[in-house]
Amino acid sequence: MKTIHKSAKLANVCYDIRGPIMDAARQMEEEGHKIIKLNIGNLAVFGFDSPEEIQQDMIRNLPNSAGYSDSKGIFAARKAVMHETQKQGIAGVTLDDIYLGNGASELIVTATNALLDNGDEILLPSPDYPLWTAAASLSGGTPVHYLCNEANGWMPDLADLRSKITSKTRAVVVINPNNPTGALYSDDILKVVVQMAREFGLVVFSDEVYDKVLYDGVKHKAMASLSEDVLTLTFNSLSKSYRSCGYRAGWMVVSGDKKPARDYIEGLNMLSNMRLCSNVPGQFAIQTALGGYQSINDLVGEGGRLRRQRDLAYELITAIPGVSCVKPSAALYMFPRLDPTVYPIADDQQFFLELLQETKVMLVQGTGFNWHEPDHFRMVFLPHEDELRVAIGRMARFLENYRKRHSN
Repeated sequence: MKTIHKSAKLANVCYDIRGPIMDAARQMEEEGHKIIKLNIGNLAVFGFDSPEEIQQDMIRNLPNSAGYSDSKGIFAARKAVMHETQKQGIAGVTLDDIYLGNGASELIVTATNALLDNGDEILLPSPDYPLWTAAASLSGGTPVHYLCNEANGWMPDLADLRSKITSKTRAVVVINPNNPTGALYSDDILKVVVQMAREFGLVVFSDEVYDKVLYDGVKHKAMASLSEDVLTLTFNSLSKSYRSCGYRAGWMVVSGDKKPARDYIEGLNMLSNMRLCSNVPGQFAIQTALGGYQSINDLVGEGGRLRRQRDLAYELITAIPGVSCVKPSAALYMFPRLDPTVYPIADDQQFFLELLQETKVMLVQGTGFNWHEPDHFRMVFLPHEDELRVAIGRMARFLENYRKRHSN
């Protein structure tokens, strides 16, 4: 019988957030084990409920949601997004520049598919959110990773970024606030990236899904507000700030000088039309979310649940010998480092599979985020404080045993 192979386009695609370790955890759950899942920012399962007014608005509008909407999305939701861009200081955005999608992820795939030809290069951060690398590869493009510098709070290494721009480079991706590190980029860093894009004629893709998940009074700057000439596509959604991952409601905003990009924008419109429309009930949640009470501020402010859990996770994880971490200023994650002299790890996926099997705590290895060494991992700090103490306590005991086994 002839073997059926997967497409060669999947050769550079990895999504280990839902990879082999997840498969092993699912098998363990079927055997009756309770797994503490620190692998994915799925807020609802940890008791972070979607705001009630969003739920009510979707319920009320469900009878009106059975038909297709405009391919770019319903008017009220796009108008709300347009008002949000005005508050952020982004100039020249009209309703036609706004596309609604099934989460930011669908729109990321749309944007890369419309831009990249075979062999075109796109600059992506390392570590990255792996969907970006996967989308670039599936679009026929070549992902090229620029380094983010842990010693500088995970800021992009601007010299490394510049050195990787070639005649084939079409776009640069900025993830700010950053997933997986929790870093918030400085305005000065963003301005230099914008200037590079201007100098080399690059499109800027700005992933700003965590723009309201901010700690310690820091402020987020929308990248598109830093220029009126550089073509910038900004991606956002209800998933994180509004704890509505499953509603699959996201938006993409095209800003900057759109005249030279007419053909590209036509491609965006073609792909938008092809999928007919995004999830209509989720679209009805957008206006209420953006215009209503921003309850995320209660969670991230002093004394708020997310901030308390971030502080506790950071305190506990950095108390483990040989483990260091840049304290996240934003988002839901931290990206700790395992000192290779203390933890000699050859295969980090196998390492965290063994950790799962022994501790029933699920994490994601750093190479799953296109980091170049097997010495980091990403963890969410979404569980309640008691469960965080249990999870990190189990990790600490596993790491202690590992140190004993591998000590000189």
